[in-house]
Amino acid sequence: MTTLVTGAAGFIGSHLCEDLVRRGDNVVGLDCFLGNYDRQLKEGHLTRLAGETRFELIEAGILDADLRSLLEGVDRVFHLAALPGVRSSWGQTFADYLTHNVMSTQVLLEACKRARTQRFTYASSSSVYGETSGLPMREDSSTSPYSPYGVTKLAAENLVRLYHRNFGLPTVCVRYFTVYGPRQRPDMAIQRFLQAARDGTPIRVFGDGDQSRDFTYVGDIIDGTYCAAVTGQLGGVYNIGGGSCVTLNELIALIEAVSGVHLQVEREEAKPGDVRSTEADCSL
Repeated sequence: MTTLVTGAAGFIGSHLCEDLVRRGDNVVGLDCFLGNYDRQLKEGHLTRLAGETRFELIEAGILDADLRSLLEGVDRVFHLAALPGVRSSWGQTFADYLTHNVMSTQVLLEACKRARTQRFTYASSSSVYGETSGLPMREDSSTSPYSPYGVTKLAAENLVRLYHRNFGLPTVCVRYFTVYGPRQRPDMAIQRFLQAARDGTPIRVFGDGDQSRDFTYVGDIIDGTYCAAVTGQLGGVYNIGGGSCVTLNELIALIEAVSGVHLQVEREEAKPGDVRSTEADCSL
């Protein structure tokens, strides 16, 4: 089995590449090394794959790559490449989100349609649900994004479904809920809070801290993504969540208990696009 993984050097993508290689796949990793955080960190994500004969890294963006050649002999695609971040998606940067999250997805879908790819799995986000009191969030719940980032992820989801319905491309979408674990991005809350505990620096909390998230360990994300790709209903969408909701205040208390360090909290106003709560219904 030969598999293409886009966003291969990212937090989740690098874990997925390792998992697929362990399962015996030949993996082609595609990554353009976006400058949203330190390139050296992304290169470090791939350390365990260095010298692995069943892994090949291609540095290119989806819009620049020779997808026709790249997809030759590829059986399935995991499309994880995206520009992440809710708060940074406002204003002029929205054009970048459209390019990396929507246009790139459409171009890749076109290429997979021509190549008759056997399975296309798209990594979406709980951000497609937006602000809602209807918890837990079910796959058939209404989708009303609360941020420009969420808008682009939902637009890409809709493209994926369109290519399944109109052209029969075998697709599955998975919606990730607040992923954490080794290699997570430096801007993410758990990473920032742990670093502050280590360095003795203050942390910023936007809002009252009672907003909650369905934190999901990256290993569970990988297992769920693979399961959906292999056994999921074609054209379907699946939540992948951690099964419990934790407020930021509870997270801070937990880190203080584990580290033995009292965190200095600087509170600021809630930011546009930040929803109050997320909770995944994973009963499908």
